[in-house]
Amino acid sequence: MTRTLVRERSPISTKWGKSPSERTMEEILDAGLINLDKPQGPTSHQVTAWVRDMLGLKRIGHGGTLDPKVSGVLPIATGRATRAADITLRTDKEYVCVMKLHRDKNEGDLRRVMSSFVGEIYQIPPVRSAVKRQMRVRTIHSITVLEVQGRSVLFRVTCDAGTYIRSLCVDIGEALGVGGQMEDLRRTRSGNLREDESVQLQDVKDAYVLWKEEGEESWLRKIVQPFEALFAPLPKIVIKDSAVDAICRGADLAVVGVARLDDTVATGSTVAIMSEKGEGIAMATARMNANQILDAREGIAAETERVFMRPNTYPSMW
Repeated sequence: MTRTLVRERSPISTKWGKSPSERTMEEILDAGLINLDKPQGPTSHQVTAWVRDMLGLKRIGHGGTLDPKVSGVLPIATGRATRAADITLRTDKEYVCVMKLHRDKNEGDLRRVMSSFVGEIYQIPPVRSAVKRQMRVRTIHSITVLEVQGRSVLFRVTCDAGTYIRSLCVDIGEALGVGGQMEDLRRTRSGNLREDESVQLQDVKDAYVLWKEEGEESWLRKIVQPFEALFAPLPKIVIKDSAVDAICRGADLAVVGVARLDDTVATGSTVAIMSEKGEGIAMATARMNANQILDAREGIAAETERVFMRPNTYPSMW
């Protein structure tokens, strides 16, 4: 469980910045996140292009490609948030899969063999994958057999990003000695984005039309989240107002600029630098752990990697 450690209390300014919940709809679209339920058929690129056209945007991107035949959670970042979309590529995933065995197999043996795949496994990406075909190590966090009907096996798997479920099915089939293949696949979670909170393409279109034609934005606000939702899996460092503009201009974060931070901040980890109002300022690499930052009187707490907030949002105080 993550705890927040306070280095130095500082008052929240009412003069500068704006909490994500107070942004206009235009500001949210300029840096937003959509948890889209991708349908089977089109590619992830096609679906993302449709959303771009629906919302009249110039910049848009997705995190974590799904094959055309695969449905489920597809994170879509809008505007300036596209620079943070790759965060979703690092988060763990959950899938529900239908595997078809090539020959009959005892259910007890099936469950025993499938459970043996929990832990670190070695995989070579499928022939038709978009990445270089070389051996890689991935971790299967859990496999739960939900139903067995003849040679069809319905199961849920949670795993590292970059795990190929198609290859997993083939490997399970070989371990069983009967052969197997993936028949159907749906992504039910990507990091903190879950299937039960995802939206359909038609929802995006209808909510946007309702906003544009009738000025009703509440539905669209539920669909397009402030881009800070992308930072949910990352440890946070909240900084003082006096340090914000320096970070916006690419400066590294000094320990004197830290107001509070999560106890999960570790040396070398990717962290989100946030304002007191909950605004996403930048991504950075921690150069100290949480306790070291709390105890230090000087030095660099984190090296700034990518900046999302525009300069002059807060005044220069450095």
